[in-house]
This record gives sequence, structure tokens and C-alpha cells, in this order.
Amino acid sequence: MAILLGVDTGGTYTDAVLLRDEEVVLARAKALTTRHDLAVGVGEAVRAVLAASGIDARDVGMASLSTTLATNALVEGHGGRVALIYVGFREKDLETQGLAETLAGDPVCVLTGGHHHDGSEAAALDEPTLLAFLETHKADVSGFAVAAQFATRNPAHELRVATLVREVTGAPVSASHQLSAKLGGPKRALTAVLNARLIGMIDALIGRAEDELRAIGIDAPMMVVRGDGALMSAVQARQRPIETILSGPAASIVGARWLTGADTALVSDIGGTTTDVAMLTDGRPVIDPNGARVGPHRTMVEAVAMRTTGLGGDSEVHFVGSGLRGGVTLGPRRVVPVSLLAAEFPGVVLPALEAQLRATAPGDHDGRFVRAVQGVHAGGLGAREGDLLARIGDGVHPLGAVLRTRMEQGALKRLVARGLVQVSALTPSDACHVLGRLDAWDANAARIACELFGRRRTGAGDQLAADPSDMAQMIVDQLTHQTGLALLQAALAEDGLDEGLATHVLVQKGLGGHTGALRLDTGLAVPVVGLGASAATYYPAVGTLLGTEMILPEDASVANAIGAVVGRVTMRHSGTVTSPSEGRFRVHLDSGPEDFASADPALARLEAVLRDQAMAAAVAAGAEEIDVRISRDIRTAQAEAREVFVEATLTVEAAGRPRVAVG
Repeated sequence: MAILLGVDTGGTYTDAVLLRDEEVVLARAKALTTRHDLAVGVGEAVRAVLAASGIDARDVGMASLSTTLATNALVEGHGGRVALIYVGFREKDLETQGLAETLAGDPVCVLTGGHHHDGSEAAALDEPTLLAFLETHKADVSGFAVAAQFATRNPAHELRVATLVREVTGAPVSASHQLSAKLGGPKRALTAVLNARLIGMIDALIGRAEDELRAIGIDAPMMVVRGDGALMSAVQARQRPIETILSGPAASIVGARWLTGADTALVSDIGGTTTDVAMLTDGRPVIDPNGARVGPHRTMVEAVAMRTTGLGGDSEVHFVGSGLRGGVTLGPRRVVPVSLLAAEFPGVVLPALEAQLRATAPGDHDGRFVRAVQGVHAGGLGAREGDLLARIGDGVHPLGAVLRTRMEQGALKRLVARGLVQVSALTPSDACHVLGRLDAWDANAARIACELFGRRRTGAGDQLAADPSDMAQMIVDQLTHQTGLALLQAALAEDGLDEGLATHVLVQKGLGGHTGALRLDTGLAVPVVGLGASAATYYPAVGTLLGTEMILPEDASVANAIGAVVGRVTMRHSGTVTSPSEGRFRVHLDSGPEDFASADPALARLEAVLRDQAMAAAVAAGAEEIDVRISRDIRTAQAEAREVFVEATLTVEAAGRPRVAVG
């Protein structure tokens, strides 16, 4: 009997499940996600699920982790300060693909060097400038990214830069050609920057999680879910953390299929931070051909075609003061629910809320608190950010007590973006406590927070909400509305239509079955599988809004953890053969270009190298019974009445089940 452990670290909860032979769920458990050290929550969830099942830790044959850490970090703009080394490009190329915006002031070194399309060197690598840059920044960044022009055709300069970075700084370095075999330098650079930014986070999570499992008595190797739903080893995830973006959502799609057997459906997974929507077609998740997109970032990472929206149970509630009636909107930033913070620090939060409620006039920061996150690298801070962080210290404070000027609001945003500080404010989770739909934390604190928020004045001068229950219902209704929009946008995109139509007045009128001189009927034509701990709370109303079947499986709250252990190890490696001149066929390898006199031996050489790489990666991930599939995309053109070879792309996929110790 094989015992499989699946763990998913979400924005609010960490889930654990035990499966027997991928057939039966033996037990499930939850623990609060511990943002300061995610492995603590992992350990608590694993201990709880072992206790619930009566299974001995030594009998666990495989452990697998899915995580929203990378996804949430990119959505919320978190991650370490990194440096980009940009070889062979121009300064203005930084504006392409939103690269400069993503760097957000992090240091950049633009060097001469790079290669031509055929893999020949365009210019010598400027090593003196690189070495000076490394000496300047080796102490104030957590990692480096390198992207060189046409590195996928010849990675020599990226490899040399990576060597020098390690020798001078000892810091991790992400080379773009190792993350994608596709052309498109700026987009590869963006992917490398994001990978470098995530390395510290994912490395710490995996290392600490492995320590927790060993302390519990689990010696099985740990796997990690990739963004396409396949599994990779923990070592591979530490080297390429960017591939774990959409890990949690991808695991949920795999779990949804396992739980429901659905062939065609939209899958919507609501967590604390995000709502993730994807399409199941013929029982398989649709893969995004353009690379994973998370928030504003379009990467070159192969992943499930997932629409990730900053909308969840812990989304921040914002006041909409325009118009006579006013209202609220949610997200995209996650905050700590006031009711949760009050449960953790009852002697601080509740008295502060009560004092704010007694005040005759509402304050700008009523119901909002702030605390520092311990153990995060704080290098490169400006004076204003450093002063504010020191003022926050180790305690929990009402936000109005630490912000002295309006200028410091910008400093606070930058600290939050760096993951150094957490803000607590009103959320849908708090609203559910007020409405009696949730009873996990401090409902009294949630009620006061709703009352404080409802005191705001609309454009007509009226109070936004008469009592806390009205305020709470307004928040839940808004979550229903925004979730419906996310699903409509996904359906429109799936049908090749403009997703902006989701907010069109005709579509919105049609949701209510508008009848008059014109009859309108809008809704979804496929069922929705609702996943997440709060799916049963929020999603029945969403199904009613969209006029579709809402499938809520029994284990919807732990679908991600289930998906983490029922996937396969799949390793894909791609390469290219070009024809720089007639009668010459060039194979582009990591070791450098190799030329052949005809196409067949060139293709055979590339296939052999890719097969070895894919098999080695699959074996390193712990796969067994490995199957290999090879696909060839050969482009030709007609010239003078004959067919001419232009370019070929080969992809080798090695897939197998992860090796499981059977007890």
C-alpha cells in the first residue's frame, strides 16, 4: 500500500491530505498559513493529517508540495531585490515587455556582447564593466539575472556572466536560456528577473519544509508542483522557482479532474489572495501557448492557461466614494483580516478598534493595522522606508499611530511590496464572520471593523451602511459580482471574443434576464467546478448569477493538496536546428553550435542531446517507468520550385510516475 502526502500552502490556510494508492482520501487537515515562516504551517498541517488518519509518519512513501507563494509574490509585487545583467541589448530595450517597470529601480548593467541569430558572436563580452558592476552591487541584492542577445542560439556569454557572478558575489544567478528555449530577449530577461527574485523565497520554503518533514519522521523525498501541473524535484524547484508560478492553481485543476471526473468545465479556485480560473477540455487543463501570465507579468514559463485575479477571501476592501450611493471594490492586494489579527493579538487590536469606534469623527486609517515581517532581507531601503520600518519594530500598531505624514504612505507601499511589512484591514473573511458564515477568528473585531468602514459618507452625504451586517453583505455581494466577471472574461476569451465584453451593459443586463421590448439572456454554457476552502460559502450565489451548474465537490477545500500527489513527473526540453547558409545545418546546443552537411544528422544529433537531457531531468526528479515522446516542428519554404529547409524545433518530453516507497 502506497501512502501519499500532499500539501498546499495557500494565502490563508495550509492544507494536507493523505491518499492511498491515488484512489482513496484517507484524511485531510488544515492549519493557518504562517506567513513569517511557511514551513511552520506545513508542519502543523502534516501533524494534524497524520493524527487524523492514524498513519505512522514512516509509512509515507512520497510527499508533494504545491504552493501559491510564487504566484502571490508576483501578484503582490513581492520578492528580493535583484540585479539584471543585459548583454548585447540597447538601453531602450528595457522598456520592452514591461521589463523596466518590473525591475522597479533594481540595478541594471547593460553590456556589449551577445550573438547573432545564427549563433556567431556579435561583439566581445565587456568583462571589465561587468566586474565593476558586481563589486558595486554584491552586497545590496539577493540575486542576479542574466539575459544575452540570442542566448538560445549560443549561451556562451550568459554562461560566462553566470560564472563571474558566482565567483565575485557567491549569489544565485538565473540565466535566461536555462528557463526558456524560445527567442525574445526582453521576455526571457523578464522571466530571468522574476526567477531571481523568487529564488530566496522558494529556497527558504523548500528547505524549511524538508526540515519539518524530517522532524516529523517523514523521510520520503519531496516533490513540487510546476505551473503546468506536472511534478519536479525539490532540487529542481530551488534552481528554477519561476516554474512554480501557478503551482497551486495548476494542482487545483489536476485535483478538480480527479475529484469530479469532469471533461469540460471552467474551474474556479478561490483562495485568500487570488481567484484562479482555468478551462478543462477533454479532461485535461488547457496550456497557455504564450507562457504563464500572473498579474501584469507575461513570462516564458509553460503553464496552465490560468487567469489569476487579485480576488480572494483576504482581499482588501476599498471604499468607492464616487456617485450618490457609493460602494466597495475588492483587491487586488491581500491583507491580514482584522478578525485574524485580533485573534492573534487580542490585547492590541480589539482595544484599538473600540477606541476608534468611540471617536466622534471617522479617521482615515480606522480599522487598519500594520506589523513587520521578521526574517526578510531589508537591504537597499531608502531613509524614509528605513525610519518607518524601525518605528514599526516588532509590534502590531494601528496604522494611524505609525504614519506621521502623507509622504510616508508611499514608503509603506514600498515596504509592503518588498514583503517587509503586512497591513491588516477589512476583508470578505471578516464580512463572513459578521454574517455568521465563518467562525474561525474574532467575530467581534470583524463587526467593529465593518461598523467603522460603514461610517464613511457617500456622494449624497449618507452613511455607506447603516449597520455592520449591511456592510458585510455589501462586501460579499461585491465578491460575487467580481467573481462572476472573472468567469465571464475567461469564457469570452475561450470563445475567442473580447473579454472586455464582460462588463458591457448588455451582458450585465442579460445576467438578470432582462425583458422588455428586447429580451436578453446571458450566462455560461459550461458548468463551473468551485474549489477552495470558502467555495461553499461564496460560489452558490455565483452559480445563480451566471445561470450555470456550480459543482462543489466534497473535498473542494483540499483540491490543491490532492492535485499535488496525483500528477506525473514531466520534463520537456526543446532545441533548434537552423540553416545559416545553403548546405549547412546548425544545431544550437548549450555547449555551442554544431554544423552538419545535411538536415537528418543535425536533427538526429539534437534529438539525442534533448533525449539525454529530458531523461536525466526525469530521473533526477525521481520518475520511474519513463515514457519519451518527441515532436518535430520543421519549417520549410518554396524557392525556385524546390522546398528549402528554414528551421526546425524539436521537443522531447520524458514523463513517468514519481518513485514511491511502498510500506
